[in-house]
This record gives sequence, C-alpha cells and structure tokens, in this order.
Amino acid sequence: MAHRFAEIAFTDTVRQVQQRLGSRAGYAAMDGGDDHNHALTDREATFIATRDSFYMATVSETGWPYVQHRGGPAGFLKVLDARTLGFADFRGNRQYVSVGNLLGDDRVSLILVDYPQRRRLKLLGRVRLVGDDEPETLAALEPDDYRAPVERGFVIHVEAFDWNCPQHITPRYTEAEVRERLASLVDENRALKEAAARHAAATIEGAGRELLGDGPLELVVTGVRQLTPRIRAYELRDPDGSELPVAAAGAHLEVPVVLEDGTTQVRHYSIASGPGRRHAYEIAVLREDEGRGGSRFVHARFGLGRRLRCSMPRNDFELHADARPAVLVAGGIGITPLKAMALELAASDRALELHYAGRSHREMAYLHELRRELGQRLTVHASRDGSRMDVRTIVGNAPKDALIYVCGPARLVDAVEAAAAASRVAPERVRVERFEAAPDPGARPVRVVLRRSGRTLVVPAERSILDAMLEAGVDAPYSCRAGNCRTCAVSVLEGTPLHRDTALAEDERAGGRIMLPCVSRAEGACLTLDA
Repeated sequence: MAHRFAEIAFTDTVRQVQQRLGSRAGYAAMDGGDDHNHALTDREATFIATRDSFYMATVSETGWPYVQHRGGPAGFLKVLDARTLGFADFRGNRQYVSVGNLLGDDRVSLILVDYPQRRRLKLLGRVRLVGDDEPETLAALEPDDYRAPVERGFVIHVEAFDWNCPQHITPRYTEAEVRERLASLVDENRALKEAAARHAAATIEGAGRELLGDGPLELVVTGVRQLTPRIRAYELRDPDGSELPVAAAGAHLEVPVVLEDGTTQVRHYSIASGPGRRHAYEIAVLREDEGRGGSRFVHARFGLGRRLRCSMPRNDFELHADARPAVLVAGGIGITPLKAMALELAASDRALELHYAGRSHREMAYLHELRRELGQRLTVHASRDGSRMDVRTIVGNAPKDALIYVCGPARLVDAVEAAAAASRVAPERVRVERFEAAPDPGARPVRVVLRRSGRTLVVPAERSILDAMLEAGVDAPYSCRAGNCRTCAVSVLEGTPLHRDTALAEDERAGGRIMLPCVSRAEGACLTLDA
C-alpha cells in the first residue's frame, strides 16, 4: 500500500464509513503507487522546526487515549533524520500518564498546527524513552536557549504522516506575530497620539490663560468623560498636583460659569467622587438646553486645561456618621451626591440601599460603576423599561432607624417627603437636596421692607425675595438658591415668614425670626427684614 498513513489509519471500519459518506473514491488514490508519507522531507522538517507546540496522544492499558498539549520554544521538537523526531522533557515535568502509557504501548500520534497559515500535520510513530544512560542523545534533544536539567528524552520513529485540510482551523498568532502584524498600526497610532498631545498642549495653554471665577480654590480641568448622551463628568485637580481639601460625601462646589449675557455666576455641582479621593474631584453636569445657560457653558467651554476659581467644598447634605442604615433615593442627575454617599457607606461596611430612577439605563450616569460596587444593594428603576419607582413602598419598607436621603427632581423630593410623613417617619430622619427651589403654585405678591437698605420692594408671585433683592442692587449673600443651605439667611423684624426651605431647624422655623429669602415668602402681605 502506497500511503503509510492510510495503511495505518484507514481500517476496514473507517473505509466503510468513508464509503457510506461518499468520500471513499477521493481516498482511493492513496492505495496505489510507491510507498510515501513515511519519510520526512524538507517541507515537513521546516514546518516542524517552526512550531512551538503540538498535541500528543498515547494509549493506556485500559484502551483509552490520553491527549496532552506540549509547548516550548520554536523548534523544541527536533528533526533528527528523515524518520526520527525527538524532544526533551525537563526536570519537574514528570508526565506520569504519558510516560506510563508509553511503557505499555509505544505508539504515539502527534498533531502540529500552524494557526496563522491554517496548516496541520499529523504524524504516527513509536516512542523510545531515553534516560541518563544516553547523555549524548539527551544533549542532542536539549534546546539551545534553555538550560533546565533534562528529565528524559522522547525519540520518535516516524511510521507515517499526513497533511490535513485547513478547514475549520481558527487563525491564532503568537505574541511575536501579533507585534509584527501590528507594527505599522502601532507606529501610526503613536504618531496620532503625539499629534493629539501637541494639540492638547496647545489647547491647555490657550485655556490656561483665562482664570474663571473668584473663589478661593483654584482647580484645573484634567479629564472629561461622556457618561450619557447628556451628562459629562469633569475631573478637577490642583494645578500643582497637590492634595485637595477633604470633601465629605454630599459636598458640592460652587463652580463659575459665564451666561449668554456675559455675566459670571456660580452653579452648584455635587462632588461625585468618593471622599477618599484626595488628588481629584469629579463633578457630573447634565446639559439642560432649556435651562439658564450654566450647563450649556460647561459642556461647551470646560475643556482640558480650563482653570477655575471655585469655592471650597461645602456640605449642606451631610451623611450621618453612626451605624444606622441609610436608604438613598436618587432621580436622574441627583445620583451625584448619593453616589459619593453610597461609596463611603460601602467602604465602611455600613448598611445601605440605593434606589436609582431614570428614564432608561443609557441615560443613567455611573450605573455600571454602581452595579459593580454595590451589587444587590442597588435597585434600578428605569421608567421606559416599565420599572417605575414606588416611593411609598421604598419609604414604608425602610428600616425603622434608617435615615432617608433623597436628591432629584422636585416631584421626587416631594413624593419622598409625603411618603415619609404618611409613614410617620420623624422629619429629622429625612434629608433632602433640591436642584432648585420647588415651584409654589400658591405664591402671592409680597411687600418687603429692607430696613438697613432703606428700600421697599414689591415682589411678584413668580419671583423670589432674594432675586428681587439682588435686582434692586442689595448686596445679599447667597449660595444654593434652593433652600438647601443657610447662606442667604436674614433676620425677620416684622411679619410672619412662610418657610419652604430644608436647612433651618424646627425651632428656628417656629420662632419666626429668621428666614431664607431664596425660597421662603410671607404668611401675610408684608415682611420687614434686617437687610
């Protein structure tokens, strides 16, 4: 029979299968002519010399085959002559199963694969194990660049071989081949990065000339990330790389912005990064196309290198320090302070649950990070996916000693406060932060006398007392303009204030001698303030 591999592999049963599957005629040519495919040619020798691994099958005394993957430097399987292969086995690589099988049955089958070129060589042979009694043979099998002690040698007498068809071989590449194939792309990428770096440096230099704002804390924009289609995260660092002031969870920065009329104002952005991060703050800004213009300015003009003078971190939404559990309720961009709280609570192994509502998953900032960090402690409510937040159930199921924190749109904050009241949750256990003053549909015009300024203002229903004071040129302090802080607090000399803030204590409200003019108004038609 001409083809040695066919002689060994094509048993009567195999031939019957070939016949049944219609492939016998294609293999019939292997049955005639001179003997071949038992002596290795230069083609096989070259192929073997460039392989760095192969599969080796042996047969056990139970009749079961055992397949082993062998790897090493390219060419570690050596062609000793046209009928002989060999390789070394190193100390510590005992190979109990293969060696044991070969002591009972010296037959072996090898498969060598060239994945990039999709070629495969199958060999059948008989193995002779070589020990310390044949030092010259072991030395011939030892790879040139590997000096570990040799345990044994495998010398394989080739009985037959066959080149297999390339079908279904998945191309794979060594690290060296990958580097070679990617070399031109790596060079191109390096050139693009260098060009981008030069452009960024020029951008930073240009942006750095303008120092925006007049706050005590100078920061520079060092990173920008697109979190959702409308939300970007901005990394802020000290220009010299120094550590930043501690910003406890819930803290915010007053960030300067320039509006379309050219005036510079500040906007409050919660610090979303964890309190343990001292070299950078991160804020996230929702672009509100119909807003007052601050977020549009940030998205358009806060590039790398933008220098800002911001406020020191301020916290009007503090996280409790004791071991009581926390229930965090976030709506939309309201996730920013609650993310920092959740990370601090998780880091200190305190009980928490975070309920996060949004229109859809793709519009919810930090969702991937929160899922990774919080696991089952996070519940996502995406309205477009049919999972709307049930505030009454969340508040009703909260642990009896839990503190409830909520930040988000006014309707969410109002719903949590209403649910807490209905469930008889003590007011001091509910802490809220609003984006802006909640609308007051029942607001009426009010006459405000400013005694120190000698001014009398008539404030229309749609304007806040604070806005009226500022428009009249009164130098009134303010910060959040949403009733979250006490910056604009003013003494009430006459009249009864109608409190709508979240910052004053209950006894301060009951006393009626102080109010926050950014959100509060009057019970009657007139107020006299010490301003």
